[in-house]
Amino acid sequence: MNAELLRMHPDEPEADLVRYVAEHIRSGQVAALPTDTFYGLAVDPVNLRAVEQIYEIKTRARHKPLSLLLAETAQAYEVARDLDGAFDTLAEQFWPGPLTIVVKAGSRLPLRVTAYTGNVAIRVPEAPIPRAVVQELGLPITATSANLRNMPECTWAGCVRDQLGNQIPLIVDGGPTAHSVPTTIVDLSGGGNSWMILRQGAIPTHAIALALQR
Repeated sequence: MNAELLRMHPDEPEADLVRYVAEHIRSGQVAALPTDTFYGLAVDPVNLRAVEQIYEIKTRARHKPLSLLLAETAQAYEVARDLDGAFDTLAEQFWPGPLTIVVKAGSRLPLRVTAYTGNVAIRVPEAPIPRAVVQELGLPITATSANLRNMPECTWAGCVRDQLGNQIPLIVDGGPTAHSVPTTIVDLSGGGNSWMILRQGAIPTHAIALALQR
């Protein structure tokens, strides 16, 4: 398999190309898309066969859940439950942006996507391309980084092609990503407005703390 390289405008994604990518994902295929941090592997999260492809391509540990990209904050209420004031505060201040929030997964998400944890990691990216694809698809997409295990994350399409070009059918080339550091991950799954930083990234911990203390 040699991946198709599809060039797309990073700021104003072409509608016909967005439809093409969405149909590709809807059919159960994998696509690599640029986000605001790294390129990610996108599949339909409720298609378990497609989800399994992600784990196989990345040789990803089966106990690690997959994160999801949303087109807008309102979509969080479709895939998550028990969202509280802390979630609303962080989403309002940092979305769209490089903040991933771990919350309780809603009933429509297969447990396989959560790696049987019952939690889901979600975010609204700054990058227009994945938001447009999610909007066209009508449901979130997976967003795990498009790289092999123990290999560097990719900030440009050529890197994805070098690592995964013979394993995935489609790579969307939206140019270099805006950030070269990963998202910050905040865990709100404990409820009660409790929170924990699982990974420090593009948004500093003190900014999260300041937002939640207000």
